[in-house]
Amino acid sequence: MENYTYNSFTLQLEGLNVSKDSVYPVFLFIFFSYLFVIVANVGIAVLVFKDKNLHQPMYLLFSNLAVNDILGSSIILPRLLIDMLRPPSERLISYYECVIQAFTTHMFSTTARTVLMIMAFDRYVAICNPLRYAAIMTNKMLVKLTVSAWGVAFVLVGILLGLTIRLNRCKTMIRSPYCDNAGLFKLSCESVFINNMYGLTFTAVLYTGSIGSMVLTYTKITVVCLTSKNKSLNSKALKTCSTHLVVYLISLFSGMCIIILHRFPEYADSRKFAAILYVIIPGRLNPIIYGMQSKEIRKFLSNLSASKKVLSS
Repeated sequence: MENYTYNSFTLQLEGLNVSKDSVYPVFLFIFFSYLFVIVANVGIAVLVFKDKNLHQPMYLLFSNLAVNDILGSSIILPRLLIDMLRPPSERLISYYECVIQAFTTHMFSTTARTVLMIMAFDRYVAICNPLRYAAIMTNKMLVKLTVSAWGVAFVLVGILLGLTIRLNRCKTMIRSPYCDNAGLFKLSCESVFINNMYGLTFTAVLYTGSIGSMVLTYTKITVVCLTSKNKSLNSKALKTCSTHLVVYLISLFSGMCIIILHRFPEYADSRKFAAILYVIIPGRLNPIIYGMQSKEIRKFLSNLSASKKVLSS
């Protein structure tokens, strides 16, 4: 039974419950996954920044997703790896560090949705208004879309965590592999009705807005493609939109798995692994699916490889 310690500034993370035989295989899996996420997403971001041929709205908006994956995984996974090598009693974290990690965790998941929404808008303009694409998707518009994606996430998550840090705490055990809002407000012995109501509203608005915008966008794109006899336009729509849709669905289902498992306390260990995979899987697949499907990025990588061969010969 957990002892009550009021407003303690030292918390304990429960972490992953893995057997001694499984610690190192799981550690190596997470470590190499994190390494891949960082190398792949940094590589994509650098390519987009350096190559002027990639200074197009689609790639510039996608670089937001790469930056988000880098920040999210870097806040969560290194700390998790260190805790795996510690005994449970030594998995301690300060309250303020936990709040920062929780804020970043929710910023990561929320920004993934909002960035994919503005990327859907870009695809809508490109397919449905190709003649006005350059006039609409200006540098000013890209800045507005980027600021809105990160700004909306910042405000929503700021309110979410603001409602939690106002609560007095009587427990110290975070029953998650890393700090999140639910783990923090469950430390309180006060009423968390407002937190639950805002959390449900937050989730409903985010997912309804996200799914609704995708359905609306892709319905209009489908109508345009079905009524158009332009094979080049239809081929472009199929290639770019299918890539974006796959990335969105991976993010959507990964997030929904965690939400569903939160409702079943008996599957706590499954929820922990799902929470870790939510950080790893999109971060690993996004650069592969979106980056390698792009002709410009493949061409740049080919030219870079050829230039290295010339220099070495």
